[in-house]
Amino acid sequence: MAEPASTATSPLLPAPAPASAPTAAPSGTLALTFDDGPHPDSTPALLDALTAAGHRATFFLCGAQAERHPELVRALDRAGMAIANHSWSHPSLPGLPHPVVHDEIHRTNHVLTELTGRPPVLFRPPYGATNPAVARIAADAGLTETLWDVDPRDWDGTAPAEIVAVLATARPGDTVLLHDHGNRNTVTALPAVLAALTARGLRSDALPH
Repeated sequence: MAEPASTATSPLLPAPAPASAPTAAPSGTLALTFDDGPHPDSTPALLDALTAAGHRATFFLCGAQAERHPELVRALDRAGMAIANHSWSHPSLPGLPHPVVHDEIHRTNHVLTELTGRPPVLFRPPYGATNPAVARIAADAGLTETLWDVDPRDWDGTAPAEIVAVLATARPGDTVLLHDHGNRNTVTALPAVLAALTARGLRSDALPH
């Protein structure tokens, strides 16, 4: 499902090194995150690529999808991926009645806790759309609202090569928005993304990192 570009202000490109200084490869961790799953057409392949390359990620799951595909939630959890809340049915939450927002968040918390044995601690509002009321309801559910720094717009049909190119700008500490809703472009791009990160001395870890 479509997500707008982040309003985060952190730069996406590293500052140029002085001409006389050698260029050092970045090292450290960043966070690949996947919204909207789990989905049988993408989750297994994404998980295979992550585990084969030795990277971890955070999956912001929709409660309705988790209820449909509990085996995929359990597979993600067994593999050490972080499981987080992305609402029940992926509506834009601002402007909805507070009881509806409460239900979207708490129903998802309930099903994810049942499937993993642990309550989620992170929440990403669908489309990145939030307001103080949504943030307060999430906080009351024990969740920290989490957005992103880098968005390759994989939800919008971006070609795999373009996804790889955008993620080449990611820096240590960045949170990267990707999607797990059956989009094959993301599945196709991920092995190359992970290889490029590894070559740069970067590793994806689960949030919080």
